[in-house]
Amino acid sequence: MRNIIIIGGGAAGLGAAYKVKRAADEGHDVGFTLIEKDARVGGKIASERVADEWDGADGAEFIVDGGPDCFLTSKPAVHRVAKAAGVFDGELPSDESRKKTLILSRGNLYEMPDGVMMFAPTKFVPFATTGLFSWPGKIRMGMDLFVPKKKLAPGELNDETLEHFIVRRMGQECLDRLAEPLVGGVHASDPKQMSLAATFPNLLEMEQKHGSMLKGFLAARKMVEQMKKKYPLKPGDKPKTFFTSFADGMQSFTEAMADAAGRESIRTGVSVSSISRDGDIWTVALDDGSTVTGDAVIVATEAWAAEPLVRSVDTAIADALAGIPSSTSATVSIGFRADEIGIDMDAFGVLCPQKEKRALMAATFSSTKWPGRAPEGKVLMRGFVGGPQNQAIMENSDEELIGIVLKEMRSILGVKGVPLFARVYRWHLGMPQYTMGHLGRVETIEQRSAGIKGLALAGGSYRGVGIPNCIESGERAVSKVTGEWDIELAEDAVEEKRVH
Repeated sequence: MRNIIIIGGGAAGLGAAYKVKRAADEGHDVGFTLIEKDARVGGKIASERVADEWDGADGAEFIVDGGPDCFLTSKPAVHRVAKAAGVFDGELPSDESRKKTLILSRGNLYEMPDGVMMFAPTKFVPFATTGLFSWPGKIRMGMDLFVPKKKLAPGELNDETLEHFIVRRMGQECLDRLAEPLVGGVHASDPKQMSLAATFPNLLEMEQKHGSMLKGFLAARKMVEQMKKKYPLKPGDKPKTFFTSFADGMQSFTEAMADAAGRESIRTGVSVSSISRDGDIWTVALDDGSTVTGDAVIVATEAWAAEPLVRSVDTAIADALAGIPSSTSATVSIGFRADEIGIDMDAFGVLCPQKEKRALMAATFSSTKWPGRAPEGKVLMRGFVGGPQNQAIMENSDEELIGIVLKEMRSILGVKGVPLFARVYRWHLGMPQYTMGHLGRVETIEQRSAGIKGLALAGGSYRGVGIPNCIESGERAVSKVTGEWDIELAEDAVEEKRVH
């Protein structure tokens, strides 16, 4: 039997492992050994249950997500794998009846105008009446209709930073009060450095096709409305919301993946110190002094962790990996009594632009956004700190981070009450930064890897940071190495309408 060694037990590594298991179930003579340095699998997908020990509660729990609390519903990989692993019924749509996003601007809170899609308004009245933007800012955003699209030379790579693109098309105010906080809250990235081609290529394509972001998003909104009419919800179907989570927390999904792939092939609590190749045999040395041999290696770690491992195999790949920076961040979840918090919880959360010079990047009202995240009479909130523009804050202790986030929530939102508990999750160099030149680095990694039999890389450092992207990268890595053995695997794609 051919053995594939998978280094890293996050979404990418588990996606690879489960694909190998499915290949074995199809009758192919393949297996895997997954190695994860932490005591559990799931990587940054981490959930915790906190018992409600206050006010005589009996058996109720908070469900805290320490890393990603959801995935993009429109990407089918999680749906597909959840269905195969038997946890699709546990998918949880957000509570759209309470959907509202607040943005801090000039010290005040403003509701994001209805109809905003990504960075552009698609409804006139909410945009015209919002206090989020000044009238000069609104007029400048509207001028997007008359800004000519960028001219490209034949064969030229269409790329620029997010900051340059937004300011060029819609003005500085759109960047400062909308685009930057949205990117900071979701991607923890710096618009001054972000490669648009690597992060939001649809914006570049939209400009070339429609000549305007406003025209492009109006067309996109029309298409969404047409699809809703064409495929209406059937009785009993769950609502199709923009983001989806799991009722028992996101970790329930990765635990199900590990179960489905086979726990007997997963080793946790041990790190990889080196990898080497002798002909077609790969050897992975572990920090406990043992070794694992196999016919292929999939490195499913962050780029910075993969770089020293592959340097002995290919320096060009290692150099490209070294060119992918990462930032450190943390989430701080805090529970309160609902009758003490003193604010309107009918919102999904707040975004804090860098221009406001706050320690808090964003906060999510977790128990509003996701039903069942807090017991009756309690609420759960989550703050985000760190990111590329404020790495210094991560030098604080957990207790200090809790104090900083709590102080910010009180100052920005007016939160009152004594916290019932708090949990801090730190993600050291956990968010890859897709800076200018990123796609070139990724192409180097992929092209060089293609020439090395039995080697593949996977994870969020390359072509998408979302959970579905990571799963698909792990699956592609398996297809790469099995294809070299002339093993033809079944297609992973399924009809999206069937799993939504």
